[in-house]
Amino acid sequence: MRRTLWIVALLVVISTTPVRGQSSDKRPITFHDLISMHRLSDPQVSPDGKWVSYTVATPDYDANQLVKNIWLVPVAGGEARQLTQGGSGERARWSPDGKKIAYLSVTDGVSQVFTISPDGGAAIKVTSLSGGADNELWSPDGSWLEFTSAVYPDCGDDACDAARDAAKEKSKVKAHIAEKLLYRHWNAWSDGKRSHLFVVAAAGGAPHDLTPGANYDVPPFSLDAAEAIAFSPDSRELCFTANTDKDEATSTNGDLFTVPVSGASAPKRITTNPGDDWGPAYSPDGKFIAYRAQLLPGYESDRWRLMLYDRAAATITNLSENFDRNINSPEWSADSKTIYFNTEEKAETPVYSITASAGSTPKLVLADSSNPEFAISRDGRALAFTRTTMSMPAEVFVANSDGTGVRQLTHANSGLLAQLDLPASESFWFAGAEKTQVQGLLLRPPHFDAAKKYPLLLLIHGGPQGQWDNDWGGYRWNPQVMAAPGYVVLMINPRGSFGYGHKFTEEISRDWGGKVYEDLMKGVDAAIAKYPFIEGSRACAAGGSYGGYMVDWLATHTGRFQCLISHAGPYNEAGMYATEELWFSDWEMGGTPWSNPEMYRKWSPSEYAGALGKFKTPTLVIAGELDFRVPYTQSLEFFSALQRQGVPSKLMVFPDEGHWILKPQNSELWYSTFLDWLAKYLK
Repeated sequence: MRRTLWIVALLVVISTTPVRGQSSDKRPITFHDLISMHRLSDPQVSPDGKWVSYTVATPDYDANQLVKNIWLVPVAGGEARQLTQGGSGERARWSPDGKKIAYLSVTDGVSQVFTISPDGGAAIKVTSLSGGADNELWSPDGSWLEFTSAVYPDCGDDACDAARDAAKEKSKVKAHIAEKLLYRHWNAWSDGKRSHLFVVAAAGGAPHDLTPGANYDVPPFSLDAAEAIAFSPDSRELCFTANTDKDEATSTNGDLFTVPVSGASAPKRITTNPGDDWGPAYSPDGKFIAYRAQLLPGYESDRWRLMLYDRAAATITNLSENFDRNINSPEWSADSKTIYFNTEEKAETPVYSITASAGSTPKLVLADSSNPEFAISRDGRALAFTRTTMSMPAEVFVANSDGTGVRQLTHANSGLLAQLDLPASESFWFAGAEKTQVQGLLLRPPHFDAAKKYPLLLLIHGGPQGQWDNDWGGYRWNPQVMAAPGYVVLMINPRGSFGYGHKFTEEISRDWGGKVYEDLMKGVDAAIAKYPFIEGSRACAAGGSYGGYMVDWLATHTGRFQCLISHAGPYNEAGMYATEELWFSDWEMGGTPWSNPEMYRKWSPSEYAGALGKFKTPTLVIAGELDFRVPYTQSLEFFSALQRQGVPSKLMVFPDEGHWILKPQNSELWYSTFLDWLAKYLK
């Protein structure tokens, strides 16, 4: 695993003079450092409030995968200890009495539910279904574990599921056949299975399918969403999210359903909103179910509101209509009076609380920081959360429920971080399109010398509804690694970004190359004017997904950059209709390619390639063959156009990756090729 990455190392060893007060023995970060870091997530407080469990994922370079294990750390502070072994343990959930932890571990190629004592010892395997298990939760009385598993709806038992899987595996014919849309999703083809909701006695036994025969998934696929299933406080009922619309490829309509744990009756729909309802959370007194909802059908980036379902009256109250931010991950206080949530706010992720009554105003709890995950102790006195900045990977923290007394509990990467020169990000504002205030984030290179001039790298985020945060920036597009060779990294949150009000987010739809393009170009101008150490004549731009689209757009609309890097970028909007989630193109382009062809042509970079002849900038094009969100043929089309026009260009396609490049060895090649391209044109 510990392998010297010569290409990256040569790029990042740059001799500069450190500024006053900066430790000269610290060095720039390398890909080797990045891939060695522990990735912490999913903090959960023990019922007695004394421990926090969390998942640690560490790349195994030689095995070309992430190794995950569950760790525990005392809330009072002290040494953390590893609980699970073998590199396959995640999603720890405490039993109500605190004597066991349920978690997921891969065995025989599929994920199953296990339990283990927090004191250690042998793990007990709870499930053994051929379709695996996910989304496990304890019932409040400790009698049951719910989980989801992939089944064939017409089978009815696991023996049938397993036999059908075996027959498919044995057959030498591997054709994909479809008679309806959403026949493939994200990076996998549909095999006819559905994710069903199960319960099993905590002591073990035969699992029971609570959604038998259902031709829908529990829960629907969603990235980074709140918990989609919840037990009622009396352990008699489950509430879950499902999309039962006939054509899922054009629908974002998730609804909430309840079903008795006994399975005595079929699931009952309790919401009818045509938009998305997600993330049920029962109040501890059992009177309410809090959840979040999007009100516009077909718009996956509509603002998430906080809703309150009165179980007795079967009425719904919108608690956050006047709060112009998203509601993420709602959790109740112990007294059923307050709901906590986090949201995007000007490149940060603060935590708020709100009284569970109409007309309430959210109150800031954890401010001026990025806190992507949090959990509340059973007594409501403590918050455990992950916190991150652009110079610190996520670590586990704890605070009082009012946000006071913040303490860092883990220091998983402190030894490595102490060796690295990791500049903090800087925020600045400028007037974008229509003189709207737009925020930019800037990262100086390590060993920064104000007397020198540095080339500029503009990073463009995807989504298109998304944002750059003051956080570690992930491991796929890490700004620190990109700044390390001696570049100023500029990240702008243009139209379409979260955290600046819903109108700001909405203004990218059906205007993909309009105001957002102007925001970005004015942001580059503003940064060059504000920071004299930026050498504006040496600049490159890079982006993935929508960011890749914007790079393709830049290739046809400006010649100001010395190089471009486009990862998984939509190039031909009509061709993008081969994507799986068709509601996305329908909304963003205002219809289908045949109902609104002018919009598709207007915002397709491909439309400007020949007529204007503007392809001149050297461009690196990257894609994954398993990318069904932005089919990799989009990148092939772009590369063909570049080559046919004689533009210096390079194509890199990963046959075993999807929208993101995740495998450590692939990631190494991605970073080295990325940095090589910059070095070639930013000499």
